[in-house]
Amino acid sequence: MANKTACVRWVDGKAFETQTGSGHRGWIDAFPKEGATSKGPTPTELVLVAVAGCTGIDIVDILQKKRLDVTGLEVRVNGTQAETPPTVYTELDVEYIVRGKNIPAAAVEQAIQLSEEKYCCVGIMIGKTAKIKSRYQIIAA
Repeated sequence: MANKTACVRWVDGKAFETQTGSGHRGWIDAFPKEGATSKGPTPTELVLVAVAGCTGIDIVDILQKKRLDVTGLEVRVNGTQAETPPTVYTELDVEYIVRGKNIPAAAVEQAIQLSEEKYCCVGIMIGKTAKIKSRYQIIAA
C-alpha cells in the first residue's frame, strides 16, 4: 500500500489549514476560549471522526456484499481521554445505528466484528490504548 501524506500550515492562534495527499483541505484548531470561535475541529476530535468513518465504510461495504437492503448508517463515537499527558483515548463507546429492510442482527454483529478485528485500521490503532465497546440498533426503514 502506498504511503499517505498530510500537511498542516499554521494560520494564526492555534489554527492550522490542512491538506491531504488526496487534495482535500480543511482546518484544525484548539478548543476556543469562552466567547471565541474556532476554525475547525481539534485533532483529537478528528481521531473520533476517523474511527467512525473507517468502521462505517466497513459496515456498509460488508452489509451490501451480503446483499442486504441497507438504507442508512450512523456511527456515533464517544471517547474518554486520560487526564494527564499524553491524553490518549482510554475508552471509546461506538454506537451503530443501522437502517434498512429485513436486516438480520447476526449480519450486523458479524460486520461489526470484522470491522473491529480485521478491517478498520484506525480503530485497531486506537485499540492499542483504548478499550473499545460497541453496541448497535437496527431501525426498520
